[in-house]
Amino acid sequence: MNVAQRMSRLGTESAFEVLARAKALERQGKQIIHLEIGEPDFDTPAHIKEAAKRALDAGATHYGPSAGLPELREAIAKHVTQTRGVPVSPEEVVVTPGAKPIMFFVIMALTNEGDEVIYPNPGFPIYESVINFVGGVPVPIPLREASGFGFDLDLFERRLSSRTKLIIINSPENPTGGVLDREQIERVAALAASRGIPVLADEIYRRFLYDGEFVSIMGMPGMRERTILLDGFSKSYAMTGWRLGYGVMPEPLAEHITRLMVNSASCTASFVQLAGVAALQGDDAPVERMVAEFRRRRDIIVDGLNALPGVTCARPRGAFYAFPNITRTGRKSSEVAERLLNEAGVAVLGGTAFGEYGEGYLRLSYANSETNLRLALERMRPVFAALAG
Repeated sequence: MNVAQRMSRLGTESAFEVLARAKALERQGKQIIHLEIGEPDFDTPAHIKEAAKRALDAGATHYGPSAGLPELREAIAKHVTQTRGVPVSPEEVVVTPGAKPIMFFVIMALTNEGDEVIYPNPGFPIYESVINFVGGVPVPIPLREASGFGFDLDLFERRLSSRTKLIIINSPENPTGGVLDREQIERVAALAASRGIPVLADEIYRRFLYDGEFVSIMGMPGMRERTILLDGFSKSYAMTGWRLGYGVMPEPLAEHITRLMVNSASCTASFVQLAGVAALQGDDAPVERMVAEFRRRRDIIVDGLNALPGVTCARPRGAFYAFPNITRTGRKSSEVAERLLNEAGVAVLGGTAFGEYGEGYLRLSYANSETNLRLALERMRPVFAALAG
């Protein structure tokens, strides 16, 4: 079968590849500690599951509007208005099965062949994958540890051009755990607004902020009409398998994104959307408890990593990932990740899974129990001792 040439430009998400390999080792009888997948280990809060059950019993099992159920779009508009301080209408909301379709659809809708898209590197690998897939030109902005994994703003300005059609930002960041501060957001906004360039703001980890303030570019001068906000329920409400995300964008673009939904998934499952309404309107205490627990685990894993031979790890300000620096080992990140999986039974990701500027780092998800985190650190020590020796 002849596959279209464009398929060669489509990348992948290494976390799922490593997860599959780790599961294969488990089937062989090996015990693996999973620090590779970015998935909260908490259960979905009970009131959300109960809402889904009621919706199923009430017959919410049929097609719904492609842009989302009116009650969920209204709840999202109210939620975003409250959390970002910017008035949002339901007509500006598009609900999708997970947040990834917003990435895919927005890049597809705004990027022609040869157009440039600026994005963070190391960053979520799907950004670069989809830019390449649609024929765009990826323009990475390196995130450096020395600057807290923030944008190099001078380089960002130099890389803007007449061909720049979209800017992607992510804060708090995957994989680094970095957070763009107000000054950085303001400068990105000022440059984008002055040049009329839209910004895709990936804010999926907004709730997982441990230090400093969360700043959304949507509220910056001139950015209300140029921002596409990406968010969802997977992380904040431990609903990864439910597949429920959304975008908030100017209404004319929302119409195009809705047509892409019509042509792909048709709609998002109705009973899942009604569970989403319950998530936004219900008790927020389970989310607060989960975030507090992740803060505690962050300190455990970071302190433990800094005690390993040849490893240093900055304390992440957000998300639930540690991004330790392993350059002192003198080995490639992919090699170190491979040895940790095979010799220590600890599944992690090499930094280059998130782009070329991730070399010299690993990504560890601390969305796992304290017991497993401490066991992982214990298992990793002899591997790093051997590398250091």
